[in-house]
Amino acid sequence: MLTYTRAPRGAILAALLAWTMAAPAIAQEFATRPEAEAMVKKTVAYMKAHGKDKTYTEINRKDGPFTERDLYMVAYGYDGVVRAHGANPKMLGKNLMELKDIDGKAFVHERVEMAKKNLPFWQEYKFTNPTSGKIEPKAMYCQPTEEVIICGGVYLR
Repeated sequence: MLTYTRAPRGAILAALLAWTMAAPAIAQEFATRPEAEAMVKKTVAYMKAHGKDKTYTEINRKDGPFTERDLYMVAYGYDGVVRAHGANPKMLGKNLMELKDIDGKAFVHERVEMAKKNLPFWQEYKFTNPTSGKIEPKAMYCQPTEEVIICGGVYLR
């Protein structure tokens, strides 16, 4: 005859907790607001240490240190011209001051005006997500510097 004994609940919970803590962390599919802020600050610090030209080169590398999942950096001049773009090299050198999102918001113009206050800020608009190919709501964190505005954003889900 087979007998069944129940394990104490504490033992089951302890085993479950040990298994959970030992399981490998599951990587997040999408970047978060804190990650965007940290990446922008990292980019600005890199630019202070290595100069703008080297920073632009690194931003433009899709496999570089300033691109992670759907998070990438962009550098805008105060004239609206893209100096570096981590997701779309076709944007380099283009003046996007009058570019509007699907709702008619001139988001680059607004971004430049916000940057003139010389404070980091968040801005929301709609933009094509390079990983999905779809237009999605996006929040962009920007930090003005003396010469350019460094921005990185997250797609809102």
